[in-house]
Amino acid sequence: MNYEERLREVCVSVVGTDPEAEERAWARLDQLTKPPRSLGRLESLAARVGCIQNTGHPDVEHKAIILAAGDHGVVSEGVSPFPQDVTWQMIANFVAGGAAINQLAATVDAELWLVDVGVARDITDFEGIRHEKIALGTQNMAVGPAMTREEAARAVMVGIGMARDAAAEDVRLLGTGEMGIGNTTAAAALTAAYTGADPVSVVGRGTGLDDAGVAHKAQVVARSLAVNDAGALDPLGVLAALGGLEIACLAGVVIGAAEQGICVVTDGFISGAATLAAVRICPPAADYVLPSHRSVEPGHTVVLDALALEPVLELDMRLGEGTGAALAFGIVDAACQMLSGMATFDEAGVSKESAD
Repeated sequence: MNYEERLREVCVSVVGTDPEAEERAWARLDQLTKPPRSLGRLESLAARVGCIQNTGHPDVEHKAIILAAGDHGVVSEGVSPFPQDVTWQMIANFVAGGAAINQLAATVDAELWLVDVGVARDITDFEGIRHEKIALGTQNMAVGPAMTREEAARAVMVGIGMARDAAAEDVRLLGTGEMGIGNTTAAAALTAAYTGADPVSVVGRGTGLDDAGVAHKAQVVARSLAVNDAGALDPLGVLAALGGLEIACLAGVVIGAAEQGICVVTDGFISGAATLAAVRICPPAADYVLPSHRSVEPGHTVVLDALALEPVLELDMRLGEGTGAALAFGIVDAACQMLSGMATFDEAGVSKESAD
């Protein structure tokens, strides 16, 4: 059985959450010792996780962020001010504990799982990394498909496998993060292809482009859509033609989390594009997603609108790495502890009318 067939089997097995489970979570929330809905969106987050876990006492104590890394052939088009070597150098920084995600993950007691699916350098001597390299980066999507369908499906299956491993270790909350120079270009192309948005509306500054660089990047995205005839492709075909190995892996994390009944907190624009790919390939996966924040990359708002999801935070961030997911973990954890730990009016012996 090839990887695409395996992926198809997984997607068929994924089912959405039970609306009645969310109703039960809200019923408990409305009996807790507080005025009804007085904790605003914190209650909505608690109800969503309670629905995903099918319990009125959700638990997200065990948390992990999966950070996938891969390089992009499209960097040869001059879409990033940083050289491709920064990808593997940042992986070394992650391993050493010196990156932003290391610090932010530590503040919420989240494990950081690193996986190489497509770094354009042999880093098998790096310890503390899951080595699942499929290729030394993608091909240049501006002249042809970034990946074959089988490569894309294989990368998705790597992510599904990591979600399954997380479930086996009783991880209750997953986050997504990425590293790959050039991946905002791939994310923009995927977003345009999946939503029909104009490339100009989804292309941002990435790692620091000036106005001329942004305009050039939009032209590269438009050329990539045309060269690959993206409008004629199915969801996996779009991911293969325009995506990245790390983006495909994160799409797999989202699908795998849904398969395992785990809530997944997605990061910014690149993770958002991966989530959009996951939901296009496997629609029920949308029920298990919480977007962590709204990136200042313009394409991320297009992604969130397409998914009809509201982010937990808005902090003008655009770093990636899973940093937004880590910060949102703290809010989601607080929401779950509130729902699970608060007493109801009956349990506390408090008159409900006195709290209204």
